[in-house]
Amino acid sequence: MQHEAHAHHEHHQGHETHQHHGAHHENHEHHGHGHDHGLGPVTWSTAAQATLHCLTGCAIGEVLGMIIGTALGWGNVPTMVLAIVLAFFFGYALTLRGILKAGVDFKTAFKVALAADTLSIAVMEIIDNGVIALWPGAMDAHLSDALFWIVLAISLGVAFVLTTPVNKWMIGRGKGHAVVHQYH
Repeated sequence: MQHEAHAHHEHHQGHETHQHHGAHHENHEHHGHGHDHGLGPVTWSTAAQATLHCLTGCAIGEVLGMIIGTALGWGNVPTMVLAIVLAFFFGYALTLRGILKAGVDFKTAFKVALAADTLSIAVMEIIDNGVIALWPGAMDAHLSDALFWIVLAISLGVAFVLTTPVNKWMIGRGKGHAVVHQYH
């Protein structure tokens, strides 16, 4: 009887090891390079770096959109739409650049950029443009007005602070910028 109990125990130990190996194997394949994305605690620093990456693209697009819209004499709404479109474009472009540098084909890199940045950029743009739209006089400020630049800086700062927890949450679940890190 002791032998049977012992044999039964060894069978379960081997089975547990086999299950653990399978889970490890699946994790390794899913995340590449053996990194532990989305399975452990994500630091605020990691989330802030991902947010800063998105913020850079958003800021480039926002400013360029405002400059183009103002230079063409467009009204507030078309200028804001252009700024948002360019914010997404430059946000994706910065991510694409890094992924393509790793030797990934464009189609795959584009899919990864969409998965990594869409929610982050969308949240950032809603917050950023919301602050600008609600700030008295900001929508009518010109590029030469200090108010324009002050409100833009504040809106981007608020967007950064409020988007960082979103990125932390996404990275912690293996989404957002977690999908990009396997290519670095």
